[in-house]
Amino acid sequence: MTNLQDKVAIVTGGASGIGLATVKAFLDKGAKVVLADYNAEAGAAVEKDLKETYENVLFVKANVAEESEVENLVSEAVKHFGKLDIIFNNAGIGVQKPTHELTAEEYKRVIAINQDGVFYGAKYAIREMLKTGGGSIINTSSILGSVGEPTSIPYAASKGAVNQITKSLALEYADRSIRVNAVAPGFIESGMVSKEALGDFYDGLVAKHPIGRLGNPEEIAHAVMFLAENDFVTGTTIFVDGGYTAI
Repeated sequence: MTNLQDKVAIVTGGASGIGLATVKAFLDKGAKVVLADYNAEAGAAVEKDLKETYENVLFVKANVAEESEVENLVSEAVKHFGKLDIIFNNAGIGVQKPTHELTAEEYKRVIAINQDGVFYGAKYAIREMLKTGGGSIINTSSILGSVGEPTSIPYAASKGAVNQITKSLALEYADRSIRVNAVAPGFIESGMVSKEALGDFYDGLVAKHPIGRLGNPEEIAHAVMFLAENDFVTGTTIFVDGGYTAI
């Protein structure tokens, strides 16, 4: 098992939701964390708040759809903390609308962030991990990478790709001690996925989860910690979905 004390981790999409919960989980285990987000104001505010409790946290603005910004993100992490041990490629977006109304720009934007961003994160993280003898790459997939959902083609396509990227990278770098895994959340309580935001649709969404509720960001962060710590797990996607995909 890997002790996360003084390990250096990058978390993309780290200013809110699953990303923020995971930043805190890494910090609680003694890791040094680079929190990345495209929202500079939110990221800076989170960094300021976290520094009241934790010393080793740094915010770097990054749009993961832009390769140069991901390259800079990894460079800043290494410059500030000296190395890179873990990257959690978590940043993602979705668009939900009838496919015949979907624009090419909307489709491409989801793919650029959810799929290309994972590629860029892995590419530049691997370059650093090869220098230090290994590391751990963890990607955020989704239940919708494995099951269908109407009006969600860009998101489902991107997350299905994340599953295959995860497996292929795991096989490619296993002999060089770089483990690659993914976590696939069910629907998670957040600002946009809540009783207040969804109204009458909320109860129907809960009903799709046999466990009888939606998940919370901390439950996903716990799974990420397992993947970061367990040295014998690679090439897998862990479903944290309240039984959604078991139906």
